[in-house]
Amino acid sequence: MSGIIGKKIGMTSIFSADGRNVACTLIEAGPCVVTQVKNVETDGYNAVQLAYGERKEKNTPKPLIGHFKKAGTTPKQKVVEFRDFRVEFEGQVDMGKTVISDQVFVEGDFVDAIGTSKGKGFQGVVKRHGFGGVGGATHGQHNRQRHPGSIGACSWPSRVFKGMRMAGRTGGNRVKVLNLRVLKIYPEKNLLLVSGSIPGAKNSFVILEK
Repeated sequence: MSGIIGKKIGMTSIFSADGRNVACTLIEAGPCVVTQVKNVETDGYNAVQLAYGERKEKNTPKPLIGHFKKAGTTPKQKVVEFRDFRVEFEGQVDMGKTVISDQVFVEGDFVDAIGTSKGKGFQGVVKRHGFGGVGGATHGQHNRQRHPGSIGACSWPSRVFKGMRMAGRTGGNRVKVLNLRVLKIYPEKNLLLVSGSIPGAKNSFVILEK
């Protein structure tokens, strides 16, 4: 298994051995349930499907209810497939088995965190792309300090080029942050303390990969 599903609890900071104050994120990693195991013979590749978070049966589609019952577990909120799990996890990836954080990670590991960034709605070019605005407030400028300015040419090409950075909906994207160190593991509470910040709001789902 190359990772685990978790939930972002919030941010805090700890002091390192050399006295530095290190910002870190607290993640509830697991427990996850193995709901499907894929192999080369039947599916063409090795993969493990993990499920995390309880979900009411009345809010679960019937095909998923059958899928979870086949694995011998209750309906879950989040389902993620992890490809190419390592050989040493062969005995731990049977259907219905529970996976916890200290079975996948050890302190000092480097992980990649995947989350959905906070949605900020429709934003202008200054906030979305860091534009400087049109200019000063004098010399005929009126309420244009945060405007995009000119976006195209004249009679040629008579259009706006594709990919032009303009105002639009910001945030709510899938973001992957690389090489975060696992600082501390609390196996009795399924908690991981990871260095740095992770995209997403509190209580949002996070995918951790090795």
